[in-house]
Amino acid sequence: MPRITQISRRVESLDRARTFWRDRLEIPELYSFPGLAFFDLGGTRLMLKETGTRDQADILYLATSDIHADHARLAERGAVMTGAPHIIHRHADGSEEWMAFFEDDEGRPLALHAVIASL
Repeated sequence: MPRITQISRRVESLDRARTFWRDRLEIPELYSFPGLAFFDLGGTRLMLKETGTRDQADILYLATSDIHADHARLAERGAVMTGAPHIIHRHADGSEEWMAFFEDDEGRPLALHAVIASL
């Protein structure tokens, strides 16, 4: 099965969204065109398309190796954190799935996601 190469997300304001993804989340911006901006999510492109309206969106889960540090860093940068890092599931091998939720610049959900190996 092929991997996902691009995700499209509609935004009300492209300028505001670019600032959020580039400056608050520190996601590398690849390029932009009138009404569109592209970011590199670890090899998957995120395409932001300006629509002038706020749309509902599915949650994007962003991988992190240190969920507590990244949660604190995002909060310091002004991201609206809606949930502290917490365990979602413990696997049979003892590894744990952790998540922490926050909002994008339009109030839509995003999440940090970490898999922590057993000690």
